[in-house]
Amino acid sequence: MTKPTATLLISCPDQRGLVAKIANFIYSNGGNIIHADQHTDFEAGLFLTRIEWLLEGFNLPRDFIGTAFNAIAEPLGAKWELHFSDTVPRLAIWVSRQDHCLFDLIWRQRAKEFNAEIPLIISNHPHLQEIAKQFGIQYLHIPITKDNKQEQEIKQLEILHDYKIDLVVLAKYMQIVSADFIKDFPQIINIHHSFLPAFIGANPYHRAFERGVKIIGATAHYATADLDAGPIIEQDVVRVSHRDEVDDLIRKGKDLERVVLARAVRLHLQNRVLVYKNRTVVFE
Repeated sequence: MTKPTATLLISCPDQRGLVAKIANFIYSNGGNIIHADQHTDFEAGLFLTRIEWLLEGFNLPRDFIGTAFNAIAEPLGAKWELHFSDTVPRLAIWVSRQDHCLFDLIWRQRAKEFNAEIPLIISNHPHLQEIAKQFGIQYLHIPITKDNKQEQEIKQLEILHDYKIDLVVLAKYMQIVSADFIKDFPQIINIHHSFLPAFIGANPYHRAFERGVKIIGATAHYATADLDAGPIIEQDVVRVSHRDEVDDLIRKGKDLERVVLARAVRLHLQNRVLVYKNRTVVFE
C-alpha cells in the first residue's frame, strides 16, 4: 500500500454495537476501510480490534482524528492507539558480542522488509563497532557494571531522547534492563532462546544437549520488569535429533532468533500488536 493510511488499535469492555460505532466513525468522515480484524476475549470480557483506512478523502485532518475519536472511545471505556503508515519509526538496536541478529535486522531494513530508520546502535562492548561503521550507523559503547548501571541507564535514556528513538530492539543484549528504565521507555522488544525457564544462565545449549531435548526455539517479547516474562509477540521452534551436536543446536537457535526477532519487529512496526494484561493479540 503506497497511499498513506491511519490505523486504530482499540481494546475496551465487550458490549453491543462496537463494530458499528467504530466503523461509522470512519464512514461518516469519508474514510474507506481497507483492513479490519477483531477478537473477543470472553474470559476477560474484552473486545480488541485493529482497523485501517485510507487517509485520502478522509474529512478530518490528522491532528484532529485522535480528539474526535476520543469522544467516541471515552464513553466505551476504550484504550486506543492511532498510527499513520507514512510515519517512519526510529530504531535503536542494542547488542553485546553476538552479531547475528544485528546483521539480520540491518539487512532487512536495507532491503525494505520493514519501514524504519536505524540511526543508532548501543552496546556494552566495543566488539561490533566495525559493523556500525560499515553501514554508516552511529555506535555508542556504554559499559555496564553493577556499580555504574543506574548512571549509565540515565545516559541511555538521554541518548534515546536525543536521537528521537521510537523502539529499542534488544538484539542479544546480554544485560538486564531495569524496571525504572522500562517504566520511562516501555517500547522495547527482546529476543531469547525458548529453553527458559528450564535452562537459565550461561551455556543453555550445552545443558539442553546434555538433557537430550527434541525441540529448540526462540521467543520475542516486550520487555517488562519481570525478566523474560513480558507479553509474547512471536515464537518458533525447530526439531533436533540425537545426531545434532552442540554446535548444531547453537546454529539452529541463532537461525530461529534472527527470524523470530525480525517477525516481531515487523509486526510491531506495522501496528499489528495489541497488548493487554501480560499477553498480546497479533493481527496478521
